Amino acid sequence: MSETVSYGFQEVAPEEKTRRVGSVFARVAARYDLMNDLMSGGLHRLWKDDFVRAVNPRGGERILDMAGGTGDIAFRMAKRGAQVTVADINPAMLDVGKERAAKRGIEGLDWSEQNAEVLSFESAGFDGYTIAFGIRNVTDIPAALREAYRVLKFGGRFFCLEFSRCEWPVFADVYDAYSMNVVPKVGKVVARDEEAYQYLVESIRRFPDMSAFRSMIAEAGFAQTTARPILGGVVAMHSGWKI
Repeated sequence: MSETVSYGFQEVAPEEKTRRVGSVFARVAARYDLMNDLMSGGLHRLWKDDFVRAVNPRGGERILDMAGGTGDIAFRMAKRGAQVTVADINPAMLDVGKERAAKRGIEGLDWSEQNAEVLSFESAGFDGYTIAFGIRNVTDIPAALREAYRVLKFGGRFFCLEFSRCEWPVFADVYDAYSMNVVPKVGKVVARDEEAYQYLVESIRRFPDMSAFRSMIAEAGFAQTTARPILGGVVAMHSGWKI
């Protein structure tokens, strides 16, 4: 990893990014759904449904949902009978997820505080690894991808849902203007945290495009990698197999 990494549009030391990102999500944990609604116009709920259909979790499978603290993906997969471990580096996010699960009567989930770059799980222990709207916040993304590969069984699958770069020319301009100029201001009014939302929209701009990220997944060892744009690339779904 280089001496500096991107924190939004800033270049900072790796440990500083980890600290700042942790602060952002500790502050917005209770408003995480609101955050995603503001950034996606509410469409993140449909995207997550589509994502879980692609993962196709089956009864008895062990799936690690990384950066999944509030449970949005895990709840959907648990309904299909999968044994889901919800992992997140941020305890505040996990607390929100546990509270939401209790209110919904969802049982059987394992909750684990984990750094995606250095997982404590044994090798080849999971049938699937999912991460939704979390990979761009990881300080050392290649390390996290290598860890995803390590903890998967042979034949296991990796799925990632993340904001990306829109490839529709006119719509891309509209979306960029909305996200950069409107989302932080709305975040200031509604969530009382403009800085957190400013980082989140900037982090999307600094994240690798679909082709580059697909190459990163392959470099971690995954085969049959795919990249599927959603809404012209506002969001992308990536996948790969450990074979």
